Amino acid sequence: MRIDQLLWCLRYYKSRSLASIACKKGHVRLNSHIIKPSKDILPLDIIQVRKNQINFEFKVLDIPLSRVSAKIIDIYRKDLTKKSAFNHKDIQKLGANNYRIKGLGRPTKKDRRKIDEFNKDGDK
Repeated sequence: MRIDQLLWCLRYYKSRSLASIACKKGHVRLNSHIIKPSKDILPLDIIQVRKNQINFEFKVLDIPLSRVSAKIIDIYRKDLTKKSAFNHKDIQKLGANNYRIKGLGRPTKKDRRKIDEFNKDGDK
């Protein structure tokens, strides 16, 4: 089975064309080598997929005949993704919520209250 088809069958991408584009951009690796979308996949291959700034890694246990439901994906793959990859994404989300773009105008009431509260704590 082709790598783009496998990624679509295992629900890493919503369509096969998106999986193919990801392979062409170099977001998909087979045994740490960048591959083309037409590369055939065999059981026990290790695949790394970079999607949404998270490096997913899994081992192919079996090749599905067609797209499988989300409940039975683990029959066909063993997830090797490190938990720290998901923690890094959570930290990025927290940082993005507190970032204020320069030049957006005056602080809102909520921002002003946070600033005043911070200044009161700093005086003590």
